[in-house]
Amino acid sequence: MSKKPKAPRNPNTYTPKERNLYLLGMVGQNMIYNIINTGLVYYLGQVIFIPAMATSVIFAVARIWDAINDPMMGTICDHTHSKWGKCKPYLMFVPGVVCIITILTFINAQYSETGSLSSKVFIIGWAGLSYILYGMSYTAGDIPLWGVTALMTDDEKQRANLLSLARIAAGLGGGLALLTIVNVSQALGRVLMERMDDPATAMQYGFIIVAVVMTLISTALFQCAGAVKERVPQSERHYTLKENFQVMWRNKPFRKILISAILRSPFQLLTLIAITLLSYYYGNGGRDDYTLYLLFLGAAIFGGQFIAMAFAPALASKFEKKKVFNFCNFLSGIPFALIFVVYLIAPQDLDKWSWLCVLFVLFALAGAGTGVVNVLQSVMIADCVDYEEYTTGVRPDGVFFSGQSFATKFGSGLSSIIQGVVYTLIGFSGDGVARVNEVLLPKDSTVLFKEAYPEIAMAMFFLVSIPPAIGCLLSIIPTWKYPLTNKEHAKILEFLRVRRIVAKEKGIDVGKVTEAEVIETAEKSGINLEPVSEDLASVAAKARIHNSNN
Repeated sequence: MSKKPKAPRNPNTYTPKERNLYLLGMVGQNMIYNIINTGLVYYLGQVIFIPAMATSVIFAVARIWDAINDPMMGTICDHTHSKWGKCKPYLMFVPGVVCIITILTFINAQYSETGSLSSKVFIIGWAGLSYILYGMSYTAGDIPLWGVTALMTDDEKQRANLLSLARIAAGLGGGLALLTIVNVSQALGRVLMERMDDPATAMQYGFIIVAVVMTLISTALFQCAGAVKERVPQSERHYTLKENFQVMWRNKPFRKILISAILRSPFQLLTLIAITLLSYYYGNGGRDDYTLYLLFLGAAIFGGQFIAMAFAPALASKFEKKKVFNFCNFLSGIPFALIFVVYLIAPQDLDKWSWLCVLFVLFALAGAGTGVVNVLQSVMIADCVDYEEYTTGVRPDGVFFSGQSFATKFGSGLSSIIQGVVYTLIGFSGDGVARVNEVLLPKDSTVLFKEAYPEIAMAMFFLVSIPPAIGCLLSIIPTWKYPLTNKEHAKILEFLRVRRIVAKEKGIDVGKVTEAEVIETAEKSGINLEPVSEDLASVAAKARIHNSNN
């Protein structure tokens, strides 16, 4: 029997090589994210002992700036015209800048409450300035990295698959950095302690060396994303920064997704605190079996995420996206809450395998829910870009994906404030951390963290459980009546496809093609253009009138 011939490849979609290079770039970029989001946060608080509230203020100020910086970068990206496109230039040239600034964030001195005022100001000031510069450079690469997915293909299924793989790659890169940056740095620090008189300095040098090596490797991978090609044609018209803020709010589906992402942001406490919790509760300054605990619990949450992410596109195509999105937020919220309940039941026994298995199940379920939500969030934002192009003829890929970037950074900032307040209240800040380390780190220490510092252990378990659970459950509220259904989006995609055909045939800008011309071409070509719902059509009509008046 002869083999069935393969269907011809859509010329307006990415090649396997482009996809693979893009995914390598995603791995590298998210490694850098957690080198900072996990490694730097731990480094500032537990290695060079900057007070917890000072770190929180730094993150909060940076996030306020990002509220403006992200849409600005999205606007710049959407206005970019080059021979490579509008996103690719940034993917080619930004990674090197991010590399240098990431390394500089770790080049700092140790903070002491007995130090001079000038030294305190310099240490905190440099931590703040370098982190803000990092955030700006990271944004210049992050928004184009996600925005380019809507430009690499005009096939909805191909785009959904790419975004699913991108989320898996992002999780893989972020998880790799989360599980290694602190632990490898601590291991190297303990080796250096044998050759240095000051344990704190040895631990600091261990972090700096590992951060430099991991950043260089991550940057090399991030650079691979610059090999992609943009294929979806762009309108010549673009929004100003002011218009972009208006559009982000006016586009009802995007507004709901953005609000949902902001409400879910306390989930990021897990990224900020998990390694600190594992390091102290299970590692206790260097227990031999710590790596086994780390791999076991890490496999739970990341395994749950990756498996769920792989099934996300199939779930989104078979069921309504918003229903899957809301169900998975609920699915992750409940096990998050139960983690703290488990701690309250057995605060001293969570390193026993019976309780570890219970935590494994809870972390796996929480990871699975968040994995699907992360994929669908990106897919639904890309759908909102299509909806905006349908209503106005403009594709604000960069601006809309800047909303995703902002929500992530806002969550990191909010989480750091919550962390800082709680750590300050329990005395796990500045010299208080140094005193805990002095008790736990010596090789001959017999003190157990969970017994000597139960209030700190409880606070950490609370932070990785209750706020994320509340955030996941609250995030369902905005998307409960999400208006852009799968069926309506399919109609919009077909309309856009015909509109691009008309624009190509007439040699005009996509945004200048009228709805009447699209309908006429569809009828002549025998293409069935089903009308969108009255609500969506009404919004589109108002948007077109608004644009014509401006």
